[in-house]
Amino acid sequence: MGGFVESFLHDSADMHNFASEIKDNKTIDYQNMRKCILLMASCLWAVAMNAQTTVKGVLVDQSLGEGEPYATVRVMKTGSTTPVASFLTDVEGRFSHQVNGRGKFDIVFSSVGKEDLHRDIELTGQGTLSLDTLYIKDNPTALKGVEVVAQKPLVKMEVDKMSYNVADDDDAKASTVLDMLRKVPMVSVDGQDNITVNGSSSFKVYVDGKPNVMFSSNPSMIFKNMPAIAVKSIEVVTNPGAKYDAEGATGVLNIVLNKQAMGGGAGGGAVNMNGYNGSLRAQAGTNGWGAGAFLSGQQGRLAYSANVMHSYMKPGTPKVSQEMEQTVMKQLTESRTKTTLPFTMGSLSLSYDLDSMSTMSVTAQLTNMTMKNTGRTESSLSMLNTTAAPFTYGSDMTMKNRQTSFSGAADYQRFFNKERTSWLAVAYQLSHSPNHNETRSDFDAVAGMPIDISDRISDNREKTTEHTLQADYTTPLGTPSLAASHTLNLGAKLMMRQASSEATSSFFSSLNADPTNAIIQDYKHKNRIGAAYAEYEGKWGMLGTKLGLRYEHTWQDVEYKTGQAADFSTDYGNLVPSASVSYSFAPTTNLGLTYNMRISRPGITYLNPYVDRSDPTMLTYGNSNLDVEKTHNVALVFNQFSNKLMLNLNLSHNFTDNAIEQYSFDDGKMLNTTYGNIARRHLTSLTGYVNWLAHKNTRLFLNGGLSYVDLRSDILDNKNSGWQYNLMGGVQQTLPWELKLGAYLVSQSKTYTLQGWSSGANMLIGNLTKTFLGDKLTLGIQGLTGLSDGGCLKMETMSKSTGFVSHTNIRVPIYSVSFVMSYSFGNTNRQFQQQRQSRIENDFIEEKSQGEMLQGAGNIGN
Repeated sequence: MGGFVESFLHDSADMHNFASEIKDNKTIDYQNMRKCILLMASCLWAVAMNAQTTVKGVLVDQSLGEGEPYATVRVMKTGSTTPVASFLTDVEGRFSHQVNGRGKFDIVFSSVGKEDLHRDIELTGQGTLSLDTLYIKDNPTALKGVEVVAQKPLVKMEVDKMSYNVADDDDAKASTVLDMLRKVPMVSVDGQDNITVNGSSSFKVYVDGKPNVMFSSNPSMIFKNMPAIAVKSIEVVTNPGAKYDAEGATGVLNIVLNKQAMGGGAGGGAVNMNGYNGSLRAQAGTNGWGAGAFLSGQQGRLAYSANVMHSYMKPGTPKVSQEMEQTVMKQLTESRTKTTLPFTMGSLSLSYDLDSMSTMSVTAQLTNMTMKNTGRTESSLSMLNTTAAPFTYGSDMTMKNRQTSFSGAADYQRFFNKERTSWLAVAYQLSHSPNHNETRSDFDAVAGMPIDISDRISDNREKTTEHTLQADYTTPLGTPSLAASHTLNLGAKLMMRQASSEATSSFFSSLNADPTNAIIQDYKHKNRIGAAYAEYEGKWGMLGTKLGLRYEHTWQDVEYKTGQAADFSTDYGNLVPSASVSYSFAPTTNLGLTYNMRISRPGITYLNPYVDRSDPTMLTYGNSNLDVEKTHNVALVFNQFSNKLMLNLNLSHNFTDNAIEQYSFDDGKMLNTTYGNIARRHLTSLTGYVNWLAHKNTRLFLNGGLSYVDLRSDILDNKNSGWQYNLMGGVQQTLPWELKLGAYLVSQSKTYTLQGWSSGANMLIGNLTKTFLGDKLTLGIQGLTGLSDGGCLKMETMSKSTGFVSHTNIRVPIYSVSFVMSYSFGNTNRQFQQQRQSRIENDFIEEKSQGEMLQGAGNIGN
């Protein structure tokens, strides 16, 4: 622009001199007239050529109704093939770029698998030209005969959230959700199927953006029974802002189900496309079978989806050997347990566009799981400080755990501008989760036993009911521009949670006789939580920031109906700050620094004072006096991805001074296991994710982390620390005849707890799939094996403190083979976009798939 000003001033001076010459000479000859015309034309040309217009809008996939990310945009003078500007759409399909010049131009949008979209525009130096929403169509013949070496990124990388697109992973067709979790950045699954997020097991599980009590209480058991094909994506929210609930020490794990529907009307502004899509799935193998179906579509303004699945699993029988030494006794036990697990889940979603600016939607989900364990335990008991011979006895155990979860939600959303940047959402959610656990133990009759081995039945019925009301408002501050944009988010929430437990422990001389003793406990726990938040988001070119503050106040009432303790009420407040700053070096490279404080309210399992007496040498119970755990998290995040490589690095540190830990102690007679706010925990970790398209048919994958944990408790006089790692690496290979192969190695080191450690484990996972009938029919096979003792996992745990020490050896036969078949049907060309989700939990399921990266595009002719 400086050259233009200099040229303009120079030409203006010439014109001034020429005008003076005319005035002095009083004559105008032909040569001077020509000079005048040329000077004036030169000025007008300079002004025209240096006029700048910001061209903006959003590019949307017409079939999916979602933004088309990283599409290439080229702007050319009409009739020319040379771009005057070239750039990419952002992750949500938006674009805003300055174009120099005036006149008529051709703007072209390109993306892999899509037809080029052409638009004629005219620039008059108007400052800003808004193209609003543009729709790009599929081109099913575009890739025929073309060798494509770009990949569709499986991971959407952001500073505070990762989204793994399960539906785009070929392995999903023959895997479970637990298998896919091993591939998700910042998530690890150990040999015993325990899940950690960013190195911690203190996280919350949501389904379609809504909290699910059943999933949170037993995630690994549910996920290894869910087929991955039922899931669209898995989101890891490691730095939830003020909009999100404060619960979950290390964040949120959100499971977005494959509830897909066509974009239309108010929901996404997409073209109205009536139709339906669906799929059927069946699986059978050495450890069980399963089947499922989903159907989704749109008719006019109504969009719908339904999903149902059922499975029956019978995993291998583990062998557990334990040596326990307490103050007065030493016990050796060996047990084998058989498990059966039927699992059923169904969901239904409906949404209706009331008009072009407002939408109403309802969702419902029902989950049921019944786990049954039967086993035999042989025990040898020695009393210390005596010369008496050990007592030997056996016992038969039957345990049945029935869990049911229902959740329903109704949502209304209203947009206030055509850009859909200002909106109000109001939502209501109901969640009800009953849980019934019954354990029966039948002991061999042995004379002279120093402990009570009466036959016994423990029966515990728990249920949790939640009602949630929430309102969220988002509006831009001022007029967004290429240089800066500002957004304000406000909201309020009221949640009413009631949990109860009715438990009975009965003792018998034999299970066929009347009880000789019964202990009854009846406990209720009520929480009413009010919350309000304010959050600011700002962007200045490549720099972005988010600042938020959330306040939550809890009113708590505890009632012991059978009088085992005194009733009490209390209330407390938590102020929860969050902040992040990010810098984008390029559209595909960013660096961010985040901070947040998170809390963990103990649930009914931790609080319930019910005493489990099913083991005659041990008592297990909760602690109704637990306090809220407060955790501080700091992280430095780096993301980079291109057409062949995706890379994520996350260096984080989290700490808490009142961590809730399960611990054991010997009271001189029996071993007691309970929970307490007894530990200081510091965890420093470096996690990494790499996905490299090494060849058009070969993708290499690595997901892992290295961490150092330090745990200390002054109350127990215990401390423990150490290095630990987890790793999953593998390859996806396209073989001849379009066979898809996936092979992975999973390895984990020793992990540490306050009172002990668990050894690591190694396993191999593989799958092979092939599609037929134009990709409608998929057949696959999956295998899993441990790397020790004939395909088993061999693990060891140790726990010790004052008065006891325990060593346990576990041998789990995990080897299995399963066959999978799925069939897709419908009257549209593509799978539908997921239906709009509930606004409960503040919109963080607005997951946008990344689309295909074509190439880096720089600015031309700025």
